Amino acid sequence: MQNFIEDNQLDEEEQEFFEHYKFVADKGQDFLRVDKFLMDRIPNTSRNKIQVAASSGNILVNKKAVKSNYRVKPFDEISVVLPYPPREIELIPENIPLNILYEDDEVLVINKQAGLVVHPGYGNYTGTLVNGLIYHFNNLPNGNTNNRPGLVHRLDKNTSGIMVVAKTEFAMTHLANQFFERTTERRYNAIVWGDFEEDEGTVTGNVARSLKNRKVMDVFPEGDIGKHAVTHYKVLKRYGYVSLIECKLETGRTHQIRVHMQHIGHSLFNDNEYGGDKILKGTSFAKYKQFITNCFEILPRQALHAKTLGFTHPTTKEWLQFNSALPDDMQQVLAKWDNYLVNRELEE
Repeated sequence: MQNFIEDNQLDEEEQEFFEHYKFVADKGQDFLRVDKFLMDRIPNTSRNKIQVAASSGNILVNKKAVKSNYRVKPFDEISVVLPYPPREIELIPENIPLNILYEDDEVLVINKQAGLVVHPGYGNYTGTLVNGLIYHFNNLPNGNTNNRPGLVHRLDKNTSGIMVVAKTEFAMTHLANQFFERTTERRYNAIVWGDFEEDEGTVTGNVARSLKNRKVMDVFPEGDIGKHAVTHYKVLKRYGYVSLIECKLETGRTHQIRVHMQHIGHSLFNDNEYGGDKILKGTSFAKYKQFITNCFEILPRQALHAKTLGFTHPTTKEWLQFNSALPDDMQQVLAKWDNYLVNRELEE
């Protein structure tokens, strides 16, 4: 019997872009071609699709790319990345401004603004990052997914920050494997409700769709529901009723930071899906309520920014790391909290 390892570390968002499979050949494995080996084990696929994956470097044996005629040996670890079938969505180029931090022949690094949907989907067929990308760049790789050219990961609509885009098929394959293997570095800044007793900590808890509301995620600390998720956090500055923190993702589940912070009682400031759009800490005085209302008007979204992204360049193999400053809306809110604390101390 073949040992099939289902990848429980895979982000739901990444699953929308690529299928990932991993197999381990048992000790009695015959020397079978890897394309035949995979075709017998992956449902609803074809030999041609697998051969295309091999020619693109998407079939790894013991973490090294192989050709489709490679002969599988006992105890080989075989992993394969396959794009999902294309969706029939017509992409319309649109002149959407892009904040480009870095560009070469292989990759593009951008600083995504809050409010921008990453790719077309139900209810968002235009006005997305992808519409802007195809306006500014020709022949982006699509990995057979015609509504997501160049994409290997994404951010929520109302999360700002750094993303990498592939400009070639080779770069797409290489970057997709880095996200799959969790060798990228991703750090976020967030404003959350409440103060922390400790300076840093870790949240561990499976993440899955809520059983009560399928539009949001929930944390399941015990049992088999959901996917293993780990978020490391560090307090950067304390404001009493809110805190500025850094989050480092060990895994990358859908809404992971947002739902993990809610789970430990520190919902993101003005996160309307996870309870952060209410006054969770502070006083009941009208002056304080107005202060919070003013902050919400300045920052009409969850206070989350993808500040740092690091990855290995597909061609040069150089480690690249990019950082971006907090966007203006988060900076303005933090400045208001600074002033609030000063005035509060003077009153006391």
